Amino acid sequence: MADAYINLFLENEDLKKVEEAGLADQVQEIDGKKAFQVGMTKKDQKKLVKGFPGLEFDANNACVLPEEASKTLLGIILEMKSLDVMKFAITKLYNPLAGRSISGRGSTGGR
Repeated sequence: MADAYINLFLENEDLKKVEEAGLADQVQEIDGKKAFQVGMTKKDQKKLVKGFPGLEFDANNACVLPEEASKTLLGIILEMKSLDVMKFAITKLYNPLAGRSISGRGSTGGR
């Protein structure tokens, strides 16, 4: 069982792609909408929170990614034809250098 989840809500055109990929049986209904629920570890969760400041988790420890990240994750799921994608997807979703200056940590004056 996963430590946390990403709720990936699907639009009508997404559902067609999901069916073509053979993943229709993985679609759930969450808050009256069709969605994938992608499991992740606590480590993945920490990386996502760091990479997406303001990311909120509900009572079920599930979150919704920003639109661009959701599209990226859906693309990975459709390509791999699996919901077990977080080991790979986290490398595409999490940028550990986001928000840092070119010089990195501290100011050493380029030394």
